[in-house]
Amino acid sequence: MVRLNFDPGDVSPRAVLARLAAEHGEDYASLSRLIGRNAAYIQQFIHRGSPRRLEERDRRCLADYFGVDESLLGAPPASRVRDTAANAALMVVPRLDIGASAGGGALVDGDDADLPFAFDPRWLRRLSASPRQLAIIRVAGDSMAPTLTDGDDIMVDSADGVGRLRDGIYVLRRDDVLLVKRLAYGSAHDHVTIISDNPAYPTETAVPVDRLVIVGRVLWTGRRIG
Repeated sequence: MVRLNFDPGDVSPRAVLARLAAEHGEDYASLSRLIGRNAAYIQQFIHRGSPRRLEERDRRCLADYFGVDESLLGAPPASRVRDTAANAALMVVPRLDIGASAGGGALVDGDDADLPFAFDPRWLRRLSASPRQLAIIRVAGDSMAPTLTDGDDIMVDSADGVGRLRDGIYVLRRDDVLLVKRLAYGSAHDHVTIISDNPAYPTETAVPVDRLVIVGRVLWTGRRIG
């Protein structure tokens, strides 16, 4: 049983999640495993505020598990999403408040990280068979330069992972850090080479596919010029 250490009137996502866990008799380690994280992840989110916000996929999974609206766990209000979508003519792609490191390895908060992007849904369907599973994150570092540079926004398809793995640029998770790297398949298709497009960074060879934790494939990038 989880002990509740928050004011009952606190409606912050951390306090709400703590109450949901207590009410359902769930421990934090089990909830962390439910979303594919290390055992201390939920406890750190609730009691230390790290990360500051739940990732969209984690938030959706927990909301579905407890049978509550995502807004209770930090999702933007539906009215805000509707306004951004310009009268529903466009499809919203959320921007997550993390960065994928293209360098030494770090999670990075974006100043406007929770502001979504909106695109023509027909264009998104040409990019991905699952446009609802797309998200925008920001690149941090220069290991993928000149292809991707520090501050670029990249669109990641979380439905396109290990099951359809092929040569291309992917976001990987290592020790709760997101990395953006180029993957090249070996001839036996059981190993990959992990490549940084910037030659100043090392290449990893013969990495077993079953050791990869793939967040998704990078489909698009946008950047500021000048």
